[in-house]
Amino acid sequence: MDVQHNRESQPDEGEFLLIDKPLDWTSFDVVAKIRNTFKSCGLQRKVGHCGTLDPKATGLLILATGRKTKEIATLEVLDKVYEGTIKLGVMTESHDTETEEYGYLPFTHLTEQEVRSIASGFVGQHQQQPPMHSAAWHNGKRLYQHARKGVVIKERRAKEIVIHRFEITRIEFPIVYFILHVSKGAYIRVIAHELGSALGVGGYLASLRRLSIGHWQLSSAQTISEAIEGILQKASNTNLSEGR
Repeated sequence: MDVQHNRESQPDEGEFLLIDKPLDWTSFDVVAKIRNTFKSCGLQRKVGHCGTLDPKATGLLILATGRKTKEIATLEVLDKVYEGTIKLGVMTESHDTETEEYGYLPFTHLTEQEVRSIASGFVGQHQQQPPMHSAAWHNGKRLYQHARKGVVIKERRAKEIVIHRFEITRIEFPIVYFILHVSKGAYIRVIAHELGSALGVGGYLASLRRLSIGHWQLSSAQTISEAIEGILQKASNTNLSEGR
């Protein structure tokens, strides 16, 4: 749980803010931006996020403020749905676009039927290791901190995940378009990498967008600018009503 505390927390009921996280922002960046907006209005608020979204992913990020931060754990365990693309015939160390491509292999022999068949076989329970370029902990450090020093931790603790649905929606080789419905803790980058490996040509996650967390939908989310505007407006209305 990533909850940022200000020096003094004003007791408020808080709320859940649904944010459409932009590309290249970390989840912490979004938390800090919203927290600092409250602070600029003279409001002391706890702010936390309900499930990390990688910098190279966009889409639904749920923030909790005030007393709602106590409910973060109940949202973190919810299933998630994503849409995205996988590039076949090449790999990256991070399994996404954060690092350079390597290991190009021919993929022209693949058929759409083969890709769809292999993907359908991923549905079910799996033991999944977190990727080296991830925020998972190992000996007091994030795995990505080890990775950036060129250190590979082979004994990364695997966790059980469930893939409820792996639908290939379109194929334009070498790009595969998909929708994934997964349980808590599933790394989509790893699934993309494993699909490429199963096809014998390699692959990595080229793009990713989170569509839902439990019943919470991306269609109800705001941009960061819209969320900031809403906070500023509420603070202004509060000041007016109190005659400040």
